[in-house]
Amino acid sequence: MPAIALIESYQDELTEIRRDLHAHPEIGFEETRTAGIVAKTLRDWGVDEVHEGIAGTGIVGIIHGKQPGERRIGLRADMDALPITETTNLPYSSRNPGRMHACGHDGHTTILLGTARYLAATRNFAGTAVLIFQPAEEGLGGARRMIAEGLFERFPCDELYGLHNDPNTPPGRILGKPGAAMAGASFFDIVIEGTGSHAAMPHQSRDPIVIATQLVQQLQTIVSRNTPPLRPAVLSVTQLHAGAAYNVVPDSATLAGTIRYFDDAVIAMIEERVRAVCAGIAAGFGVEVRVDIRNVFDVLMNDPELTDAYLAAAADVVGAENAVVTPDPATGSEDFADMLKTIPGSYLRVGHAGDVPLHNPGFVLDDGILPIGASLMARIIERRMPV
Repeated sequence: MPAIALIESYQDELTEIRRDLHAHPEIGFEETRTAGIVAKTLRDWGVDEVHEGIAGTGIVGIIHGKQPGERRIGLRADMDALPITETTNLPYSSRNPGRMHACGHDGHTTILLGTARYLAATRNFAGTAVLIFQPAEEGLGGARRMIAEGLFERFPCDELYGLHNDPNTPPGRILGKPGAAMAGASFFDIVIEGTGSHAAMPHQSRDPIVIATQLVQQLQTIVSRNTPPLRPAVLSVTQLHAGAAYNVVPDSATLAGTIRYFDDAVIAMIEERVRAVCAGIAAGFGVEVRVDIRNVFDVLMNDPELTDAYLAAAADVVGAENAVVTPDPATGSEDFADMLKTIPGSYLRVGHAGDVPLHNPGFVLDDGILPIGASLMARIIERRMPV
């Protein structure tokens, strides 16, 4: 079957909602307007229970099927935007300076709203659908906070499903990866405390900028020379901050970045090597180097059996030839991984017609994905809790 006809009939309304959310992006734990729209829309569309204020701005909706059942299946969407200035010049582009839905979470929220409308109208399942609208996915720990605040104690789930839009996959194609599907991630901050001087007398300094540039190069050798080639990892330095004047060697410099990994032993080794390299730099240049490394995302592990079931639901929507197991995990990270450590489930990537990558100020989400994603989520409920 194609995208569910009733959900396709919602296309215009879903597009209007998505574009309104896009025009008013809110970053993690600040999604007050977004959460208000989600809660009101769920109530307007007949969702049985709407619970607000979970992890600050999170929402949970409950829909009971037409027949009673013990099974409870969760569906999750993220709501937050990124601190990016949009450059698309779309009529509905961001009205909030320095905020943008550059990862498509406005689309994910709208997709789950579309699913909610359909499930509340049809209730063609036996059991309970738990709809989780999560704040702060973008590295701020929204999933972990929801779990810590008792999400699954209050709203138990037997299985859990999510999705992400994918501009790198053709429209109408859905990909799944059993097992390790997305990388875990640690973020790091490194502070080099040197000695400043007049720029005309650099011999009087212990120049933190020179030290920082050498440190960046040495950090790159950890993956290329310490990590086993068949156990992938990525280390990227993404920030270097130092100085405020043309004629002053500054006292300090800071570096920041991220490490992506699929293996706990690998991340442990990389973190140890980062600390060792920094200690060596500090000793060699006679400066202090402080290192802070913190885990932000776990490796996202898809349950193999439930991934097969989710892809079977996808085949109902886009055809079996377009619901595909991919051999390659993604080096991006996703905090849905924390939920999947607690509840078994799966996470699929849904292709669309956009051609600008995620987290880019020119990213444009294809609204054609909305009924496809909503149909996918509806079908997994109907398949896993049949009447």
